[in-house]
Amino acid sequence: MIKRMRKLFLQKNNILRVAFVILTVVSLWYWDGVMSVKNDHGINQAKAMYYQPKDTVDVVMMGSSHIHYNINTGILWKDYGIASFDYSAAEQPLWITYHYLVEFCKYQKPKVMVLDLYSLANNKDDYQYDWIKPNILGMRFSINKLRMLSISVEREKIDDYFPSMAVYHDRFSELTPFDFYYPLTLHTEMKNFKGFAPAFETQGQEEPEFDQERSGGLSLKQETYLQKIIDFTKENDIELFLMVAPYITTNEDELVYNRVKEIANMNNIEFNSTNYDYKEIGLNFETDFYDRSHLNYRGAEKFTNYLGKELKSRFDIPDRRGEEGYESWDVDYENIQQLIKENT
Repeated sequence: MIKRMRKLFLQKNNILRVAFVILTVVSLWYWDGVMSVKNDHGINQAKAMYYQPKDTVDVVMMGSSHIHYNINTGILWKDYGIASFDYSAAEQPLWITYHYLVEFCKYQKPKVMVLDLYSLANNKDDYQYDWIKPNILGMRFSINKLRMLSISVEREKIDDYFPSMAVYHDRFSELTPFDFYYPLTLHTEMKNFKGFAPAFETQGQEEPEFDQERSGGLSLKQETYLQKIIDFTKENDIELFLMVAPYITTNEDELVYNRVKEIANMNNIEFNSTNYDYKEIGLNFETDFYDRSHLNYRGAEKFTNYLGKELKSRFDIPDRRGEEGYESWDVDYENIQQLIKENT
């Protein structure tokens, strides 16, 4: 009898221990979701990647905010049947892009990688702290993330950015009801989000004039990581499309892109600086820009249609419309349409 009671007591204690562990894990998960920083400058794009149906993304678009401002994933899906994802962050340097690519390929097997190269011309410092948070907070903990941090942040400053709690532990005064609902809706919202974050403001711009013929301007670190990306895509049978999305460029910037063109030619890689294609894209400099660096939603629609045709003509990309497992791209298109309707 005593043995039986002791056995029951131990079983009860074990159940309580397991329940306590489960409650602790769930509580940590929930409060991490509540307290986490949330924005479409790169954090949500990085988070959403983990919720995409496995091995469904055929074209991944990577680089700076020029990707998630300028490339409408809904149009690529609706009009071209391309299952794409904007996996980008503000001012992203190529050493972070490289580790994003490594992370992406843990979960997806893309056929094509579109890489925007704006950051090469405009962000040359080895450590770029102004926009480091949107580039690191959305990525889950892994050895790959630690390696990314080790080359993106000076050693004495790593504690300021890792673990993520170091960044958002003091957000209590900023919390809204949305933060408390966020962990409960995260899975559905992130699965249907493909990274596009349109801008709705308009700033008229003057069409730039440039006639740069020389090449150069890349730092050693930039050129090293561009080559690492090229090598990685070749090793993983990913076709690489180097691109410069349209913006108000300068001769100084075109110096860098001319050097990229040389590297692309040496590696037999597709490259297109679309700053030479303003008319073909159909851009109106009075109505289609959010600022000198980004298109607004109208400009993004024009550029995305241009890009869709480019991708279809250059690469063998399947049309996934109607296929089982790709329903979330239909939802993404509808969500984008609703967002545009609400803001225009």
